[in-house]
Amino acid sequence: MPSGPGVISEDVIAQIAATVPPPIATFLLTSEHSPQAIIAQQRRCRTNTIQLCDHLPVSVYAHLRDELPGIALVQVIHVTDQASVDYAVAASAHVDALLLDSGNLNLAVKELGGTGRTHDWSLSRRIREAISIPLFLAGGLNQANVAEAMAAVEPFGLDLCSSVRTNDHLDPVKLRAFFAAIPNEAS
Repeated sequence: MPSGPGVISEDVIAQIAATVPPPIATFLLTSEHSPQAIIAQQRRCRTNTIQLCDHLPVSVYAHLRDELPGIALVQVIHVTDQASVDYAVAASAHVDALLLDSGNLNLAVKELGGTGRTHDWSLSRRIREAISIPLFLAGGLNQANVAEAMAAVEPFGLDLCSSVRTNDHLDPVKLRAFFAAIPNEAS
């Protein structure tokens, strides 16, 4: 990953994935673009889900499906404008879930997540209404905005990182506060 907190080595990913029981999803977050590189990375790490953190040509998905049967694909969409909506709808026909996040693919070092910034939730809502697969929401979620985000987008699930960390480590106090802010009907 070119950016974001919590980057760990492939050896550590493989060690973690080997200890997790099969019904629980283990994620490999990758910024690789070529199907061959993604396939090789998954085979080294042995996760049951691949989170594709950069935009890929639609043709890559069929290759991944052929070579990695039974491995779930989650495409990250960096929500910025109408092009993000269009890409999300096109990708949704080929993956198992979408993860909507904030990021910037146009920087010299791409921001592929972990920015701590929100994005336009009205665009996220348009994506959710246009697709028929699970949608996860990420991007600047914290205890002050999680209820609003959930009401605006109605995601299948949430993905959070920076708002529940202190000094690059999970902070139990922040985590409890985040979950306390989730409306009861959603939990």
